[in-house]
Amino acid sequence: MIRNMDTIVIGGGQSGLTAARALKNAGLSPVILEAGEQPTGSWSRYYDSLTLFSPARYSSIPGHPFPGDPDGYPHRDAVVAYLQDFADSLGVEIRTGTRVTSVEAAQGGFAVHTADGQLLHAAGVVAATGSFGNPYVPDLPGAFTGRTLHAADYRNPKEHAGQRIVVIGAGNSAVQIGYELAEVASVTLATRYPVQLVPQLIGGKDIHHWHHTTGFDSLPPAWLARIAQHTPVLDTGDYAAALSDGRMDRRPMFTAFDGEAVVWSDGDREPVDTVIFATGYRPDLGYLAPLGPIEHVGGISTTHPGLAYVGLEFQRSFASNTLRGVTADAEHIATPLAAWASGALAAYGL
Repeated sequence: MIRNMDTIVIGGGQSGLTAARALKNAGLSPVILEAGEQPTGSWSRYYDSLTLFSPARYSSIPGHPFPGDPDGYPHRDAVVAYLQDFADSLGVEIRTGTRVTSVEAAQGGFAVHTADGQLLHAAGVVAATGSFGNPYVPDLPGAFTGRTLHAADYRNPKEHAGQRIVVIGAGNSAVQIGYELAEVASVTLATRYPVQLVPQLIGGKDIHHWHHTTGFDSLPPAWLARIAQHTPVLDTGDYAAALSDGRMDRRPMFTAFDGEAVVWSDGDREPVDTVIFATGYRPDLGYLAPLGPIEHVGGISTTHPGLAYVGLEFQRSFASNTLRGVTADAEHIATPLAAWASGALAAYGL
């Protein structure tokens, strides 16, 4: 068992990388364990057409601006390159292809087990795996014989040409996927409440300019419960036009599956080819199960000293799990974690 690590950061995406930078700045020597083959998190696995919903100037990690047009909306592949460049600049150890399977309490900190049989010890652990690895699919009545997939598995419209498709969800990803599928297929958005479209530009400036200048991005979680349930969809006008002219439509959520069909709320039974769940994600933290119940405040565990989180949705603010917001949360956990890790190593002679 290796006993000289002060902190292990689990996950090498935007959360893990910013956490490692904050921990290094606090005097620690973090080691990042990333399951993928490059330290870019889930970005390379998102659908092909994905672009950021916020301009580069408001999507950048502080101190490391996106290259190019600050008012442009970076494509998925540009984000991958950007995160790789940020990782290369950190000067910390990053072990790719290293999937963590479990974390257990151990003398002076934690024992971290990996899929390739390693057993590592660290005084502190930062869980920075986000949510993409744990897509949420609701349990719906009935059985469906057609194809189902989550937005996490969707790539592009090519294989869906000519199909009848239902996309479940009312958020940005649901609408963006439905909009591009509507070019080659018949698409309905099935939602529990109307799609809430808001202008991408207000007064000639992107809405994220107003989020930043008004302090909306920093609103505490207690203010965000309603927003979390009814996330507005940013629109330049294209989505509203597609819904208005029938290129895609929106219907109240269907009530059940029935073989090859869905049963709509009015009782109509309609055969469909594919159902896509754009129903979000849940924290991907199964490896922490051996620790038992965990509580935290703002990402700092109150039940397991030395454990912290970065990248949870609404962890401390509206922007917590975004490129533009994750740094503040990383810096929030770094100082107390550094104090704990240094003390634990000294106390146990590790």
